[in-house]
Amino acid sequence: MSKQKTKFCCQECGYESPKWMGKCPGCQSWNTMVEEIETVVRTQGMNSSIARTKEKPTPIIHIESSPEPRVLTNNKELNRVLGGGIVPGSLILVGGDPGIGKSTLLLQTSFALTQAQQKVLYISGEESVKQTKLRADRLNASSSLLYVLCETNLELIEEAIQEINPDFLVIDSIQTVYHPAIASAPGTVGQVRECTGHFMRIAKGKGIATVLVGHVTKEGAIAGPRMLEHMVDCVLYFEGERHHSYRLLRAVKNRFGSTNEIGIFEMQEGGLVEVNNPSELFLSERPLGVAGSTVVASMEGTRPVLVEIQALVSTTNFPSPRRMATGIDHNRLSLIMAVLEKRMGLFLQNQDAYLNVAGGVKLDEPAVDLAVAISIASSFKDQPTRPYDVVFGEIGLTGEVRGVSRIDQRVKEAEKLGFRRVIMPEKSLKGWTHPPGMEIIGVNTVSEALQAALS
Repeated sequence: MSKQKTKFCCQECGYESPKWMGKCPGCQSWNTMVEEIETVVRTQGMNSSIARTKEKPTPIIHIESSPEPRVLTNNKELNRVLGGGIVPGSLILVGGDPGIGKSTLLLQTSFALTQAQQKVLYISGEESVKQTKLRADRLNASSSLLYVLCETNLELIEEAIQEINPDFLVIDSIQTVYHPAIASAPGTVGQVRECTGHFMRIAKGKGIATVLVGHVTKEGAIAGPRMLEHMVDCVLYFEGERHHSYRLLRAVKNRFGSTNEIGIFEMQEGGLVEVNNPSELFLSERPLGVAGSTVVASMEGTRPVLVEIQALVSTTNFPSPRRMATGIDHNRLSLIMAVLEKRMGLFLQNQDAYLNVAGGVKLDEPAVDLAVAISIASSFKDQPTRPYDVVFGEIGLTGEVRGVSRIDQRVKEAEKLGFRRVIMPEKSLKGWTHPPGMEIIGVNTVSEALQAALS
């Protein structure tokens, strides 16, 4: 026996309520509660509702471990972010702003897999087959192993999967797919959750690597319930600004690799092109001999990246000065300014401070602290730093400079781009040999770093 039950579900966080509310108690969003119809199945006994399985518990020492096979594409940046290639049977969720290039990336990846004799099925729920063909012609990504279908009905999509039996499946996008048995509109929480569950069973059961494209909210998070990110194996965010040609592919969850890697692409007329030397890209427009500009050697996963940090300190016209940071944590900026004022004697109480990481990169490692402090002091004193200096190091609350990891990779990247001097923690000088053409200055305190950088 079955009974229909009406409930109201938040389209942002998945919060359920028996009555409509203007404001969601879960995520505090307004006008996101949508009515949905739920079918409740009544069973005669407790045992009839339990899903039976033939598998029995096995001691973990008796389970054979083998490395996961991976399929490599000709895109090194994508392979890096995924942890070394695409794992068969994995479920990947890709999110990004509208028009950022998600469909272009996946269509190029699909074509690259066909070059490795992989059969690909591309399901488009937002574009017609002819529109997909036009994009493929522009990207020069046509192949006899690339199948395209414009469909949003889940049952018909499953029939196409049974007929073609692809090695790689793309769903663009998951918010357009609906299950006919669920009485709710496509894109609602119930539909997205149920359709994702179906694709997860297909991916694991048939060993098909599946990519789901997800819409994002105005805050930048993937639309739908948070459970969606827990169900998949890998969550990728495709980021970038419309006014810049480069794009960043970042992993926030990866069961088969690290989440610290980023892939950098440049959007050109013929599609996305991978950037082999991102440091040169980020420093291409750097002004020389300007106060407040410092180059930091940061690590993004296993890749060293040189990025410019710009600071602007000016006298405020308001009772409380402003602290604005783009690319690093705002609280970290306040902490570094407090250290400069307390330990270095810089009077910053009546100064507005604006900090920007050039290129739109987000830096979250503590090794950028010393570069931030030197940029703020340089702008405050109006003394430019040397144009061929690279700085990195962590700052403590007592004004000391703490050691960081992977020193040799940071210094080699700086040497490759023509920098001549490195200001770094003295505690990190042991255990490695610096290049002969580089001048290495080890510092123990922020005061020593400021004296070396601004002298």
